[in-house]
Amino acid sequence: MSLMLTPSGKMDDSIVPGVSPQVFSRADFAKVADFTHRKSGIVLSEGKMMLVYSRLAPLLRRCKCTTFAEYLALIEEDQNQAIATVAALTTNHTYFNREEHHFEHFAKHVRGDLVAKALSKQPVRIWSAGCSSGEEIWTLMLTLLGPDRIEGKQIAKSKLVALASDLAEHAVSAADAATYQKDAMKEISQALLDNWCKADGDTLKIGPEAHGLVRFRQLNLLGDWPIKNTFDVIFCRNVMIYFDHPTKERLVWRLANQVRPGGYLYIGHSERVSGQAAELLEPVGPTIYRRRGA
Repeated sequence: MSLMLTPSGKMDDSIVPGVSPQVFSRADFAKVADFTHRKSGIVLSEGKMMLVYSRLAPLLRRCKCTTFAEYLALIEEDQNQAIATVAALTTNHTYFNREEHHFEHFAKHVRGDLVAKALSKQPVRIWSAGCSSGEEIWTLMLTLLGPDRIEGKQIAKSKLVALASDLAEHAVSAADAATYQKDAMKEISQALLDNWCKADGDTLKIGPEAHGLVRFRQLNLLGDWPIKNTFDVIFCRNVMIYFDHPTKERLVWRLANQVRPGGYLYIGHSERVSGQAAELLEPVGPTIYRRRGA
C-alpha cells in the first residue's frame, strides 16, 4: 500500500484507511501472523491485513483494548482469548455434498463394510476433522444411514460413533445445532431428507438417528489429540490449504497414523499427500487414500 500524506504534510503509513498506525501497524500485523501460525498453522499473507483488522477489531472492543499491541500482549497470556482470536481468523466456508465424488466413493466402496461391522456389533469410528458448521459430517451421516429406513435405524443403534471437531467454537456449535435452510440441503437426495431430517417451515433439522451418532469437540489439529482409537474413515478436507508445506506434511502424517489399516482418508481437491505419509497411504481415487497394511 502506498504511503499517503496527512493534512499536516507528514507521511501516513497506516495500513487500514482511517485507522492510526498507533492502533494497528505493520508490525502488529506481523505479530498477529506469527501468533496465528504458531497456534494453528494458518499462514496470513500481507494481503490479509484488512481481513485481520476487520475480524479482530470487535474482539479488541470486547476486551476494552485500544491498540493491537495491547491486545497481542493479552492473548499471549489468556488462553481462552487466544483460541477466540484464531477462531475469528479461520474461514468456515462449506456446503452440503461438497466434492460429491468423495461421498459417492464412500457410498459405493466403504459404506457396506462399515454397516456390516456396525450391525455385527463391532465398533466403527469416523472423524470429520475440521467439520466447520456441520455440512460435511451431516452429508456423511445421511449417506451412511442410507435410503432404507429400517437398516438406518439399526445402524443408529449400533456401536458406530462419529467425531466432528473444529478449531472454532462457533462452528462446532452450529454443527451441533444441525439446523439449515432447506435450500442449503438441495444437493441431498429427497429420500435421505425424508428419512433422517425434520422439516420446520423453511428449515430442516437433522433427526435424532443421525445426531445421536455424532460427538462434537472443539479441537486444534496442530495441538494434542486426546484420541485413543484409530478411525475407519477420516475426512479432513480444505483445511490444509491455509497451511505452509511443512505443517501440511506433519498433519497428514498424524492423520495417516490415526487411520486403521484398510481405512480411508479423504482430503480436499487441492491438497496432496507427500512426505512420510505417502509410505502409509495409497491413492484409490481423486484425493482419496487407503491406509496400507489391511
